[in-house]
Amino acid sequence: MASIVKSLRLIADETRLRLLLLLQREELSVVEIQQILGLGQSRISMHLGQLREAGLVKDRRAGKNIYYALTGDPAHRQLAPIIAASAEELPAAAHDLVALKLTLKKRQDSAREYFNQLAGKFGRAYCPGRTWEGVAHLLFALVPPLVVADLGAGEGTISQLLAKRAKRVIAIDNSEKMVEFGAALAKKHGFKNLEFRHGDLAAPPIAAGTIDLAILSQALHHASNPARAVAAAHRILKKGGRLAILDLLAHQFEKARELYADAWLGFTEAQLHGFLTAAGFADIEITIVARDEKNPQFQTILATGVKRQEAVQKLRARPSSPSPSAFPEKKMKKEKKVQTSDAKGISRGS
Repeated sequence: MASIVKSLRLIADETRLRLLLLLQREELSVVEIQQILGLGQSRISMHLGQLREAGLVKDRRAGKNIYYALTGDPAHRQLAPIIAASAEELPAAAHDLVALKLTLKKRQDSAREYFNQLAGKFGRAYCPGRTWEGVAHLLFALVPPLVVADLGAGEGTISQLLAKRAKRVIAIDNSEKMVEFGAALAKKHGFKNLEFRHGDLAAPPIAAGTIDLAILSQALHHASNPARAVAAAHRILKKGGRLAILDLLAHQFEKARELYADAWLGFTEAQLHGFLTAAGFADIEITIVARDEKNPQFQTILATGVKRQEAVQKLRARPSSPSPSAFPEKKMKKEKKVQTSDAKGISRGS
């Protein structure tokens, strides 16, 4: 655990305090932090280095960029109220928050522009991991009729395949042109049960608990925060609903960031399992379902999980009244009193 005394000394500096306030909200690259704070790279890197050395932040390299985020150190729970109170005395904090929102919007716009330019070309352009073999594994897992959410749907190729048998399909994409193109295509093909909506993976515009099956097909590696996207999918699912993730296995093809606007170079099986577990999914299954023959030989991974049912069955399995054999033996004169007391305890826990 990070030293509280040392941490307090660190956050006494205004710049380091501003950095922690930003990283509490979002993982950011050094370049993005520069844009928000309006400070030089060397100065920012120096302060981030001190916070990293203290165990308060961590970094990861993504191509040419280095991203920083808070660690999971327990010290953050103790420092959080102090940092929050300090922010109220920091004139720059409000400005930083506005600048952060603009920076995140710019990040989203950059990825959205790539897909806007690609609209109408998906069927003719090569996309890593987008194989019919992989899609087939996804489709075979369906049990119609279902209410399906296709998250990061693009033009809606999979959405249209699902709409042929599903009760209803809601296709979500953060590219307005993709949504417009997909909606026109669905109308042209007569899919009345297919609806396109403009929205983000981290906050899809779908009511909570209304979806039977949520799909993230080659979309999660475009998400700025994959864990948040998986948690959002969990929110919209009904109890017992299922999430299916079709994505790239972790790879080292750095050019994918520029060629395909990939935010992440795929995921390991452990990473996907971690996202699903943290979001509350059960019955998790992960397997590699396809391998590209072309270099760099991308591999496609399928991960599924089920939203837990409420523990109703366990409660129903309990006897309505306690059995005498369920209680430890007591003296005869106290047995009746003890049984009554324990029975009330069980009733309260039900």
